Amino acid sequence: MSQSNTSAVSAASSVATTTGARLIVDALLTHGVERVFCVPGESFLAVLDSLHDENERIQTIVCRHEAAAANMAEAVGKLTGRPGIALVTRGPGATHASIGVHTAFQDSTPMILLIGQCAREHLDREAFQEIDYRRMFGQMAKWVAQIDDARRIPEYLSHAFHTTTSGRPGPVVLALPEDVLSDACATVPGAPAYQRVAAAPSAAQIERLKSLLEGAQRPMLIAGGSGWTPEACADLRRFIETWRLPVGLAFRFQDTLDNEHPNYAGDVGLGINPALAQRIRDADVLIVLGPRLGEATTGGYTLLDIPKTKQTLVHVHQGADELGRVYAADLPIVSGMPEIASAFAALRPATEPAWRGAAEEAHRAYLEWRKPRPMPGDVQLGEIVQQLRTRLPEDAIVTNGAGNYASWLHRHFAYRHFRSQLAPTSGAMGYGVPAAIAAKSMYPQRMVVAFAGDGCFMMSSHELATAMQYALPVIFIVVNNGHYGTIRMHQERHYPGRVHGTGLTNPDFAAFAKSFGAHGETVERTEAFMPAFERAVAAQRPALIEIRIPKEASTPGATLEQIREQGRTLRGE
Repeated sequence: MSQSNTSAVSAASSVATTTGARLIVDALLTHGVERVFCVPGESFLAVLDSLHDENERIQTIVCRHEAAAANMAEAVGKLTGRPGIALVTRGPGATHASIGVHTAFQDSTPMILLIGQCAREHLDREAFQEIDYRRMFGQMAKWVAQIDDARRIPEYLSHAFHTTTSGRPGPVVLALPEDVLSDACATVPGAPAYQRVAAAPSAAQIERLKSLLEGAQRPMLIAGGSGWTPEACADLRRFIETWRLPVGLAFRFQDTLDNEHPNYAGDVGLGINPALAQRIRDADVLIVLGPRLGEATTGGYTLLDIPKTKQTLVHVHQGADELGRVYAADLPIVSGMPEIASAFAALRPATEPAWRGAAEEAHRAYLEWRKPRPMPGDVQLGEIVQQLRTRLPEDAIVTNGAGNYASWLHRHFAYRHFRSQLAPTSGAMGYGVPAAIAAKSMYPQRMVVAFAGDGCFMMSSHELATAMQYALPVIFIVVNNGHYGTIRMHQERHYPGRVHGTGLTNPDFAAFAKSFGAHGETVERTEAFMPAFERAVAAQRPALIEIRIPKEASTPGATLEQIREQGRTLRGE
């Protein structure tokens, strides 16, 4: 061998090498990731191996279903404003995880889904579990990509973290071919930690807002959506106190403001207080700070006129694409929540507001609305939620999925602490259980309670095993009425008396919990709940309380028979 060839071989052998999997883990560390949620798969074994070396810095929480792993990642994004990370395998793993991606998209939550993919040499052959993820996730993610060159992993991960957190937050999906993860490659420079990018309001926009408020007679504010921080919430509080504004909170963002605040008027969502709905309709200036003004917050797009509201509308949102999408605002503002809240907090009215006393009146109406109403049977769910409102610490985290059972929680509970509510605005069932487990893994010192209906709970009940495996003492409250209550309600309203496809056969939920080693109890009377709850707390391990209520108890405001009669009246029967 010539001297030149020998030198070339020597130089080549001295180049530092790594793997794509190691570059992935290095990037997660760079961007501050502390835990990942996964169901293991052979397509990303190399990543698991690299995570093995970082047990002290990145916790790997292994779930029993990819939907739960994705929901846990979404819950972390909601709680912290930092991207939650889910890691799943190709094909079935990715399709199972899609529910969490859809929730993150509709709820504007930062989240990154990493999917193991077939080796590059097998792609486009319909190889084992092969899917083109760009096409699959194209409409439910902010960005979908596949990393075909390990040297570009730092670049792709940097882009992913910036995209998921900037503007309107949302999910990012990255496919990782298994050979890219496992093959040796040259070490490449890493990217710096991501920085959130957000717009801010202009001085002219803030001045116009002030002018609109000073000319108002009946202003109203609706706050919520994602992107808030404790500091932004404090600024919001200063703003509404200075201007004496009544404020409603958007669907399932009730923790944006302390619900006991004297300016709080109630939640603007499904089952809205009719008095609050009328206050919004009667407003002359309506400031919407953060929400998209989607279907749930607008009562099926009936609360406000489309495309031009009769109210003078100020709509602030993080994403420019959302402004003017349904409602043509008089003053549309693209801004991050901390940026706009800070500017609002600095505003001072020139004179005493004309609507003095309106906020207090709205809060009194809210307090009246949240009083428990009687329901059929021996369990009064409103009273139980009221008892929890008194018993739980202010920073307790309460989660729920979808179903009529949640309407008692939304109506009768009071959220006192920023990010103490975890619930999907997308209306996804099965969310509350994994969200609670993720929350407890993030904040082990905070009490975490998951509310679920019997149908909702059974969609993720297997994650009791995850709670046990990681010793996460979540308290699961299962409201059991033996059917899909929300669908039955709609069925009786549209097809009264023609019940079909909504009944359920359930296990003994307390015994089910005990089979995992968890604490389990059954409650059939109101007075039995709090003693059972205290025993669940004292158990210091995952605990489940089943609350049995009759099918007739449909919502806090109506029984099934009343809904059935409404349906008959609508049909002219």
